Amino acid sequence: MMKFTKQNFIFLVGGIIIHVVDIGVDFWVTTNYFCQGQYSWGILILFFRGLASLITQIFSYEWFKNDWEETDTGKTKWIFLVHLFQCGIFIRYWFALKYGCQAAFKQNSSRDASEIESPSFIQKQAIDVMTDISMLRVFKTFLETTPQLFVQIYILMGHGKNSICQYAAIFMSFCGISISTVDYQVSLRKSLPDKEEFHLLPKFVYLFYKLLSITSWILSISLITLLSFKSSVILLIFLWICGFTWTWKQHTTFCKSKRLEYLYRTVVGIILIFTFFNVKGGKTRVCISIYYATHTVVTVGIVFIYMFGEPTVIKEIHFTILSIITIFSQVLGITFLVVYHRCFHPTTYCRAQTYPDEVDEKRDGLEIGRFQNFIMQ
Repeated sequence: MMKFTKQNFIFLVGGIIIHVVDIGVDFWVTTNYFCQGQYSWGILILFFRGLASLITQIFSYEWFKNDWEETDTGKTKWIFLVHLFQCGIFIRYWFALKYGCQAAFKQNSSRDASEIESPSFIQKQAIDVMTDISMLRVFKTFLETTPQLFVQIYILMGHGKNSICQYAAIFMSFCGISISTVDYQVSLRKSLPDKEEFHLLPKFVYLFYKLLSITSWILSISLITLLSFKSSVILLIFLWICGFTWTWKQHTTFCKSKRLEYLYRTVVGIILIFTFFNVKGGKTRVCISIYYATHTVVTVGIVFIYMFGEPTVIKEIHFTILSIITIFSQVLGITFLVVYHRCFHPTTYCRAQTYPDEVDEKRDGLEIGRFQNFIMQ
């Protein structure tokens, strides 16, 4: 049986603290840019935060509406207002704390307990609400945190603007990516009953695989942006088109609404710019090999363009350091990727993979939630 443990509750509280601190750091950085007269950077930071908040609120509200439309339609009205004011994630954190505390610390083992008070029901509620938060974190990470990290690194590299708030923003971005990637994989394992528990060593391997590969790619994009802003924009648009097309070809069925499914595919296309995710389950050895081989070729190509196209840049110490970090991160990221897939990857998928239309069917007495049709790894 799936378990929501005390360790999960501690990670939940840590995630809430990081979320609140991240909001404070973003506004601190934005205020600092506006005070210095750098309005374009401040507006760009606010744009990424606003875009991520809007999209996560849309998905969060739709999930609440789908969950409650058959039981309590009255709740959807005030839930809509909460999401309209961009506070939906805090409602979800409140439910997570409520059910998580009950599941981890106040288990009721009495046989006379009602169905909604039974340990199995409370465990399932805690895991379900954490699964939803995990999905929203993934959206926020690649719609806000990762682009902001790219912007902050680009400013440091190209404009020499060094301040405490910028370093704080970069640090919080790395924390956000770390929490999101590991929490996503933990929630995936817990929500799918035939997955093994995600232990400490696989967590670290998965974390370093994602973090190092994403870091290398962001540094590569920053370098090409310094060389040619137009070229970097064209590259990102091309990669998004490829990711969106691949997601479309997979015929994803994550959302009940067709319009929301289009939005979902658009968002996954953005995620695929920065890292690989499997959107339908099944074997992806060929796809993931092509994906990271392409990233490696582009990364090495960008470094060589700087070496042979911009000879004056080679003399600068920061370029040498960044080039070493970029290549080293890419090599280590792929190494951790190979180790993870050879030793720790869950190779058995749930029955919903074979029958994707049966999203909410029960298996072995456990109901499979919407995570079954979410991006998998």
